[in-house]
Amino acid sequence: MPVPILIAGPTASGKSALALEMAERYGGAVLNADSMQVYRELRILTARPTPEEEARAPHRLFGHVSVRDAYSVGRWLDDVAGALAWCAGAGYRPIIVGGTGLYFKALLEGLAPIPSVAPEIRAHWRREAGVRTAPELHKVLAVRDPEMAVRLDPGDTQRIVRALEVIDSTSVSLAEWQRRPGTPLIREHEAECYVVSRSREEVRRRVDTRFDAMMAAGALEEARAIAALDLDPELPAARAHGLRPLLAYLRGKMTLDAAVEAGKLETRQYVKRQEIWLRRNMIAWKSTSLQ
Repeated sequence: MPVPILIAGPTASGKSALALEMAERYGGAVLNADSMQVYRELRILTARPTPEEEARAPHRLFGHVSVRDAYSVGRWLDDVAGALAWCAGAGYRPIIVGGTGLYFKALLEGLAPIPSVAPEIRAHWRREAGVRTAPELHKVLAVRDPEMAVRLDPGDTQRIVRALEVIDSTSVSLAEWQRRPGTPLIREHEAECYVVSRSREEVRRRVDTRFDAMMAAGALEEARAIAALDLDPELPAARAHGLRPLLAYLRGKMTLDAAVEAGKLETRQYVKRQEIWLRRNMIAWKSTSLQ
């Protein structure tokens, strides 16, 4: 297989356009490493490649699962392994692009070999999450698994429940499982790794401009279709940036202008978190500044 190209960067940095340019230049296929662009029903709000862009080079792992699915980094790792095998068989250079740092971390380091949680234990803690607040669950975790309790935000229901499931099912802390090494799909020294960067002011401008373009392209109608599905708010897709304020507008809880501004703010805050993660975890990657 040709040397893979990995392109990471914050939302609205222009990394997707760079990936497509490289795919055309090097005979590549674009593989998605963005945790929101996997969802079929969220093309506009997640800024997935357009059909016209997808026609310019092969694309994989974009819009291939339903918003009803609790898609995870583990499932993505299985899917990208299949996509890499397809690239090798078809002679395409894999160009993996996205802003989800944990996807790249799993790709380069593998995942800890955590055993499957028994269905009855998973069901029990999901029920508990429905009747207890996140801080209440966090207190339970502090007794059962103090190390994970220290690591987790007391308001992060999803991760607290995951830690409780694991300790209940295996009698071993999730922290201990995470220390056990996984098997990487790609080794960093065997790939070309790039981080796309722009000035903070430019990224903020691009975030706002892109959100306005999403609205013009039908983001509100996309949100209306999602509202009709009555999704569980704990599903990963429910956290797509801009979706929650648009749903609040559709329920009469916000004005449209306020919802748009809230969507832009959500995205800018996420970009800031992405930038911090990238600086801490991708120090050795080549920085590619775009104008």
